[in-house]
Amino acid sequence: MVDVVHSLDPLSDVAVSAASSSDWDEIRAWSDQVYMPYRVRSTGRLLQPRSSMYSAPIGDITLTRFRYGVPVTVDDISADAGNILVLTTIRGSARHRVGAAEVEVGSGGTFVVDCSRIEHYIEFDESDLQLNLTVPHRLVADAADRWFGYRPDDSLWQHKCVIGAGQQSAWNALLAYAVRSIAADPDRIAHGRPGIHLQEMLLGHLLAEWAAAAGIALDGGGSDAAPEYVGRAEQYMREHAAELPTVGDVAAAVGVSVRALSGAFRRYRETTPNRFLTEVRLQRIHDELTAATHECTVSSVAARWGYVNMGVFAAAYRGRFGENPSRALARARRR
Repeated sequence: MVDVVHSLDPLSDVAVSAASSSDWDEIRAWSDQVYMPYRVRSTGRLLQPRSSMYSAPIGDITLTRFRYGVPVTVDDISADAGNILVLTTIRGSARHRVGAAEVEVGSGGTFVVDCSRIEHYIEFDESDLQLNLTVPHRLVADAADRWFGYRPDDSLWQHKCVIGAGQQSAWNALLAYAVRSIAADPDRIAHGRPGIHLQEMLLGHLLAEWAAAAGIALDGGGSDAAPEYVGRAEQYMREHAAELPTVGDVAAAVGVSVRALSGAFRRYRETTPNRFLTEVRLQRIHDELTAATHECTVSSVAARWGYVNMGVFAAAYRGRFGENPSRALARARRR
């Protein structure tokens, strides 16, 4: 059997511009750039890192070879960066939290998590060495649409799992090919057609492995209908618009996480919950102003729907309806 370390880590045999550091701030600045912001804490008695950091682009994907050199936990991963992490263990082990359980991933195992759609927690031991891909969520969503005519929903995005299990897996062979290609000609892989081709290979294989693990038949297509909780969230915001519910309030009311709700609104409504709520409030104000009586004032209607700063309100109203709210009220009074 081929040694998994050598099959997955050809970069260890060539000269690469890997940086070493024992400075937490330096490591954090690097990891924020190549992954996304997150919280990392050392565990055990070894507190000072002995990190090795290397990154290289494959088109719009970032490949990294990285270790902390001390036991750490990672959590509070930024959703706003919009990235999927594909984390392959070369040496040591990583423990990924899935629900109430933990999944240990040893040498040759790859774990996938869409950090833009679901929270995640990881423990790395002191000997852990990772070969990782940072993949923008939009790349995978667009690839699914392009390859299969199907844009997955949260049944895929919120499914975190091991893919390509086994030292001899096709996924590991593709990763080995990717890193050897980078070692041979990094510029062409970063900016040339070979990099675009390699990116497509990685996206296609990632989708196939991930969907299979989630029990989703990509070739069979899928429903593009929004999850049922999106409609319930919209109804909740219509009914409680005057109370200015937060995204957390709405998510709790419909029984999903803030991340899931925000992702579903982006995916199926091409907006955010906050923008949807703003639209509801402005529409309600518009309806009242255009059907107003003489006792009604702009400020009283705006205040009823949560606006305190009249300058901010007037600008939002003009942007939405193309006129000042006072003009709409005056027109209604003339009728």
